[in-house]
Amino acid sequence: MSNSCKSALCFFLLAATLHAAEPVDLVVSARYVMTMDANSRLIDNGAVAIKGERILAIDTKANIDKAYTPKQRIDSGNAILAPGLINTHTHAPMSLFRGIADDIVLQDWLTKYIFPAEAKNVTPDFVRWGTKLAVLEMLLSGTTTYTDMYYFEELIAEETKRAGMRGVLGQTVIGFPVADAKTPKDSLARTEAFFKQYDNDPLIVPAVAPHALYTNSDDTLKACRALANKYNKPLLIHLSETKKENEDIQVKRGMSPTRVLNSLGVLDGRTIAAHGVWLDNTDLVIIKAKNVGLAHCPSSNMKLASGIAPVVKILSMGINMGLGPDGPAGSNNDFNMFEEIDLAAKLQKVAEMDPQALPAKAAIEMATIVGARVLGLEKEIGSLEKGKRADMITVSLDGPHAYPIYNVYSQFAYALKGSDVKDVVINGKVVVKAGKALTLDQPAILKMAAEYGAKVHQSLGH
Repeated sequence: MSNSCKSALCFFLLAATLHAAEPVDLVVSARYVMTMDANSRLIDNGAVAIKGERILAIDTKANIDKAYTPKQRIDSGNAILAPGLINTHTHAPMSLFRGIADDIVLQDWLTKYIFPAEAKNVTPDFVRWGTKLAVLEMLLSGTTTYTDMYYFEELIAEETKRAGMRGVLGQTVIGFPVADAKTPKDSLARTEAFFKQYDNDPLIVPAVAPHALYTNSDDTLKACRALANKYNKPLLIHLSETKKENEDIQVKRGMSPTRVLNSLGVLDGRTIAAHGVWLDNTDLVIIKAKNVGLAHCPSSNMKLASGIAPVVKILSMGINMGLGPDGPAGSNNDFNMFEEIDLAAKLQKVAEMDPQALPAKAAIEMATIVGARVLGLEKEIGSLEKGKRADMITVSLDGPHAYPIYNVYSQFAYALKGSDVKDVVINGKVVVKAGKALTLDQPAILKMAAEYGAKVHQSLGH
């Protein structure tokens, strides 16, 4: 071979090397990529390249295919690729109490049904199987991160992590004996052990969860705050869910629940407060100043007739408010975040008597990037951006209810359903593919759920 041929060959090989596609672990593509980033970038025929636990690149499918060679590929075709949905308030093991008592007010629901049923039925195994059932339902309907408050939270964390799901999980602290603790002091000890067990975990953020102001003493609430701040973990609490709660505390303490918590220093640190239906202007000023994240639960608030949270006002003040389905035992009977997006938007429209109140895109933001801000995880999740954790879902546009399509956000919020979710990726791992859970044994879970249902039914004398 002549020297000139050798030179040409070397140049060709060098050029080929320089332009070789970079190896990645996974590429996911779809008809639309809904990034939910700061620029609301919407990419037609787009794709996301994933390396390890994080997003490496987002672009058109053509450009991604040129630049990267994946070990695994999900080409979802006629679908929307979106950030995984973020549930900012629920009680996962209560899946096994689904429908135990419906169409009654919150206080009767709690005192006459839920607290007695929990006393008779909640065990470590109950919590495990209830979590498995909840996580299965959440994953199949597109939730990739959920925020929980319950008992034996370390077991909930174990099952959540085993399923490959992300969770902000709060050990409940309450002022009477419960399944995992006889006293609030015992609950706090469990919480501290939980903090240490899951410190800096890639999927689990442990939290302390004093149930509410009206179910805990001032000293217990202060101790919860001190413990959370000692370990730099979140505090989760129910706040101003019902009118009765607000009025009773106002009579007893001469202040609203928010003002009482503020006076005790409970809001001085990372705080996520669920519901916030009856917050007044002064309360909202405090919440804004303390950077408290709120969780709006439209299905629960409607079903229990708790009221309508002032979501439009809250968001306009720059307060972060996410979405959550609450517990599936009467306050809501499922974990469907698509339903919460739809209802959140529609409920504000009728409350404000304004069809432009809380548009589709804003409601989706509550379930994605704003929900991430509520949890203090906006640098990691909530949008599809380079460097963030690879948490994403594909949602099929093949159903008759998805035709035709004029606006992607409108279609996502008002037409698509949790059952349209095809694929789920969390932390770079595929956990649902083509509508099938890969990390959970669905037949076994449903069998155990039915068995527990029969036990609960019998325990209540039904």
